[in-house]
Amino acid sequence: MTSLMTGLALAYRSRDDRGKRHNSMGPIGNGYNDRIADRMNIPQMNLRDLRYLLAVAEHQHFGRAAQVCGISQPTLSVQIRKLEEWLGVTLFERTSKAVMPTPACDRLIGHVRGALAEADAMLAVAHSLRDPLAGRIRLGIIPTLAPYLLPLVFAPLREALPALEVEPWEDQTEALLKRLQAHELDAALLATDVLEPDFESRPLFDEPFLAALPPEHPLAGRAVVAEADLAQDILVLADGHCLREQALEACGGNGALNGTLRATSLATLLNMVAAGYGTTLIPALAAGAAQDIGIVLRPLAAQAGRTVRLAWRASFPRRPALQRVGEVIAIRLCGFAAGSVQAPI
Repeated sequence: MTSLMTGLALAYRSRDDRGKRHNSMGPIGNGYNDRIADRMNIPQMNLRDLRYLLAVAEHQHFGRAAQVCGISQPTLSVQIRKLEEWLGVTLFERTSKAVMPTPACDRLIGHVRGALAEADAMLAVAHSLRDPLAGRIRLGIIPTLAPYLLPLVFAPLREALPALEVEPWEDQTEALLKRLQAHELDAALLATDVLEPDFESRPLFDEPFLAALPPEHPLAGRAVVAEADLAQDILVLADGHCLREQALEACGGNGALNGTLRATSLATLLNMVAAGYGTTLIPALAAGAAQDIGIVLRPLAAQAGRTVRLAWRASFPRRPALQRVGEVIAIRLCGFAAGSVQAPI
């Protein structure tokens, strides 16, 4: 896939039109007319077509893909057919119930992603040359952080960076890193170390954990709770949440109740604790939500916690924007971390 696909539309001819032009001027005249036709009269495969192809491959449904692309389903179907005709391969196996990518589509989709990523990178570079602090930043954020952090930082971000549009995307750590690698996100707020060589990261603030207890729990009468004392009946999140592993590591346990109660969200976990099913550890930013439903919170003896950091691709061209976003968040949360890092990215 030539890199020119990122900036230039590739002209093409329908197979049925090839070889049908005749001109009395002979071979030289025919070649000249063909070049004129290529430039003026032939449909084009452009970045829009590639985005249509990617949408159908991801959603495996023309209706949903059309909705995401903001066009009608018939229009999308027509454009995909045209693309198949020009490529000379069938991209999707269509049935009344499903649309499945063919092996040919699977072989090509990596090139499609690469072309679109390069096009987006070109636009990002152009924006950064005009104003690195303007435009869109697609920011991933883990679910145990998003509902508690975003309300605190959105207003300061708008005030400090009025020309910057922060677009949040909530998902678990592994999924965010995959989206970051695929250029579907520009940066991500995580609570674990980032070890991949293609990524860089910056710590923003330290967030302590708190013991979350039902009001009638024996530990609720203590001023400080030892992490190990929570291990007997600690409740944890489901697999895939970094907070699950951090809580178990801090308490030295394997999860209470033989793992029969594992929540898929921190909100559900808090409600389970409030109902008396057990104890848990929560990040400090969730303290208000816990207290609102009657949970007793206590500091931890060993002061277990997590470091929230901003991660991005090392090749991302708009570092000044990420630096300012990180600074605004770190300053807003400086009360949670005396050792908040303020060094530039």
